Amino acid sequence: MKLGVIITQTGPETVFNTLRLALFSLEQGDDVRIFLSGKGVDIDKINDPKFDVKGQAQKVLDAGGQFLACGACLKLRHSEGSEICPLSTLKDQYEIVVDSDRLVTI
Repeated sequence: MKLGVIITQTGPETVFNTLRLALFSLEQGDDVRIFLSGKGVDIDKINDPKFDVKGQAQKVLDAGGQFLACGACLKLRHSEGSEICPLSTLKDQYEIVVDSDRLVTI
């Protein structure tokens, strides 16, 4: 299965659980692509003692998941991106939506 995930928020518990689903899906042999939009591009700034979002995101990357981040959203925040938030385009988001068998948005 091709799983597409669009993250538009920074609630630590919600983002952490979404990344848990992405990791589980990868462990089942699925292809997972995650697009960060709006507040979601701040995923690497989430610091919460109960929910290690950065650690979970790294596990997703290590398992073969792919992160893409809205370039316009990053520019609004004066950010050039990071490994978890690589600069991408609206076209990349469109391709995730079109190519995915299932799409999860939060």
